Amino acid sequence: MIAAVLIPFATAVLVGLGVLWPGGAPPHERTGVGFDRQTEQATVTKVVRVDCKSVNASGTPPTGDTSTAEGSSAQQQATGDCKKATIRVDTGQDKGRTFTEIVQPDQSRQLSQDQKVVVAYEPSAPEDLQYSVADVNRKFPLILLAGIFAVAVVVVGRMRGVMALIALAVSFLVLTFFILPAILQGSNPLLVAVVGSSAIMLIALYTCHGLSARTSVAVLGTLISLLLIGILGSLFIGWAELTGNTDDNTGLIHGLYPSIDMSGLLLAGVIIGSLGVLDDVTVTQTSAVWELHQANPSTGWRGLYRAGIRIGRDHIASVVNTLVLAYAGAALPLLLLFSIAQSSVGTVANSELIAEEIVRTLVGSIGLVASVPVTTALAALVVSADRPGAQVAADAVPARGGRGRRRKR
Repeated sequence: MIAAVLIPFATAVLVGLGVLWPGGAPPHERTGVGFDRQTEQATVTKVVRVDCKSVNASGTPPTGDTSTAEGSSAQQQATGDCKKATIRVDTGQDKGRTFTEIVQPDQSRQLSQDQKVVVAYEPSAPEDLQYSVADVNRKFPLILLAGIFAVAVVVVGRMRGVMALIALAVSFLVLTFFILPAILQGSNPLLVAVVGSSAIMLIALYTCHGLSARTSVAVLGTLISLLLIGILGSLFIGWAELTGNTDDNTGLIHGLYPSIDMSGLLLAGVIIGSLGVLDDVTVTQTSAVWELHQANPSTGWRGLYRAGIRIGRDHIASVVNTLVLAYAGAALPLLLLFSIAQSSVGTVANSELIAEEIVRTLVGSIGLVASVPVTTALAALVVSADRPGAQVAADAVPARGGRGRRRKR
């Protein structure tokens, strides 16, 4: 039964990948806004203190950091100690070129000598304004943290940990080379997300847990839950009239590629974001039912389902809370802004920014809740369909009795 469903499903995923596979992201002219800027690596070679008043009077431009607090007064900027930083470009056609920037004392990002930074390059600007500091270079701490994560996974998970890392790498490859370019080329975001998520699910689960009936049940439970999330997400995103165009980044995407369906992109994000947690729930429930069957092979599917669903209720209570807190943590600065504005709960919830997160959280949580009884029922049916352990247990009773009678004689 499982194979009759999964084989056509896997075939459909392969066909979908072949039909929707993009030739790469379509080119466009750089806008010079946000992430759509040409950047180079650079190093701060010298930092000296200067008087802000003399700097402002000379008209020297400040640093490219735009995070200056709006509430700071002009008097503070005029009388404080500013920093004049000399930056050397380390990559690109202007490698070795230096330029200077002024850092105001109230800016959140300060520059220091020998600091690695990322600079933005604008060729159409005047020569002395072509380069500006865009951000700090964080590659080394991020790579180090990723290395620690990989070592921890391998040390604890051993071979399973290695396979999990391989599955994670494949997931990023599918996301980078299929999902994102296909959406940019104008393919339906929902269709791309469904095909891409299904491919990630099949590769990740079978890579980490092997080709077995247990894994196939988890795959089928995940698939049913993803379909439910897609239906509910499509219904409520349309009903709530969520456009998906709520910040500078989505606005830039819509400006560069007007053909992209932004509400469909929002739904695609809901599906992809729910996939990881769904995998956890379905695999755990399937494993729980299999272990319950091994502990008592004579238990029928109803008994396995009742025992498994009790485990699932505890799992759901923690997973749903985790999902809600994860979204709340990501949107914490935005929630603080609403709190500062002293807006009512109804006003905050009605804003599109928050409404998107509410729909995303609730739709994903409904899919998680539904995955527990669905996966548990499937696992109980499959594992109890053929129960050789029960016959072995029945045959073992007279054998033990026979041995006892022989000893008595």
